[in-house]
Amino acid sequence: MAEDFFYFCAMAIILFDDNAHYTLRPLTFTRPVADLRIGILTIAEKWAKYLNSGFSWHTQPWLQGKFPVKIEAENIFINGAVCPDEDLAEAITQLQYGEVLKYGDQLIAIKLNEDFAAGFEADAAAGTVVNLKHTPVIIKYPEDIFRNNDTELRKDFKLLTKGRSSAKISSTNTIIGNDFFAEEGAIADCSTFNTTNGPIYLAANTEVWEGTHIRGAFAICEHSQVKMGTKIYGATTVGPYCRVGGEINNAVIWGYSSKGHEGYLGNAVVGEWCNIGADSNNSNLKNNYEEVKLWDYTSQRFRKTGLQFCGLILADHSKCAINTMFNTGTVVGVSANIFGAGFPRNFVPDFSWGGSGGYEVYSIKKMFGTAEKVFARRDHRDFDEHEKEILKKVFELTEEHRRF
Repeated sequence: MAEDFFYFCAMAIILFDDNAHYTLRPLTFTRPVADLRIGILTIAEKWAKYLNSGFSWHTQPWLQGKFPVKIEAENIFINGAVCPDEDLAEAITQLQYGEVLKYGDQLIAIKLNEDFAAGFEADAAAGTVVNLKHTPVIIKYPEDIFRNNDTELRKDFKLLTKGRSSAKISSTNTIIGNDFFAEEGAIADCSTFNTTNGPIYLAANTEVWEGTHIRGAFAICEHSQVKMGTKIYGATTVGPYCRVGGEINNAVIWGYSSKGHEGYLGNAVVGEWCNIGADSNNSNLKNNYEEVKLWDYTSQRFRKTGLQFCGLILADHSKCAINTMFNTGTVVGVSANIFGAGFPRNFVPDFSWGGSGGYEVYSIKKMFGTAEKVFARRDHRDFDEHEKEILKKVFELTEEHRRF
């Protein structure tokens, strides 16, 4: 393989949703599958790097206003649930018109001209099959994000740092091992970074405050802060414009969210625009050490995960008050507001307001009022009509779960 093959790609890249858009709910109610963050980058950003190309989306109707599709004369449709690597990127660039790249029965990619691209449907895609010869990372369920985060962190670290040198950070820090990289503008003081178990990446304009201890693999994305005395274990990702503190282990926080105080977050996925109150904790191990089950939106029941350690899945715009206690394997839907004593139940429906004492509906009007205030704190993001229409549709889609 040519060493720099992935620096050119003349085709339009269209990232499509397959059935994973349903099995990954509630995380995908508000975004296409390829907009999920795992490792350092979102899946879409990974493909853009590997193929040196822009991208668009083939997604659900209510998301198309924010995530439109752009069809060109030459198009490669790529499964948004599949994380790229060099061999996979090369296999895709070699596809001919009408060829379908598959892994087993899983559709990975197909090359189509403009006429056929306009009618593309993932379930009906057909052509000459080319079989992928290695096992890719494919995201199917919410827990796949934290369970594959170590693998993707390492891949993204190599991708983003290849041929580059780390910026210097303060000599007051202790760095153990060699896989440490800081972008220009990253600030850290009086903290320890241990890379012997995985790389550590500090993006531009990030801050790691005094007394923090971090074990890799770890990444913090632009404009985020780690507060004083925080303890972070791999494999953990803190997305852009976040603030975190307390104790965090194998968690992925996508962006624009806060867990700024003491409390434990482990084996977890936290969406955007979330807030975790002070001294809140999630359990990630059952007292009897049995397999953890998670609420599944497709089957409408709890699904076995095969995991002994599984904590919290918190969808976009959801928030919890101080001292909230999440039980092992809790799924919280979009725009839930949780408070009060005791353990909330293991599935908190979308647009719920309450806690262990019971729930009522979190009205769209009240939710919009809160979201407008939250977005106003980030002057480069607008709570626009696209955002509102998405949330209105999610409210409709999830009504059946709110029979309090």
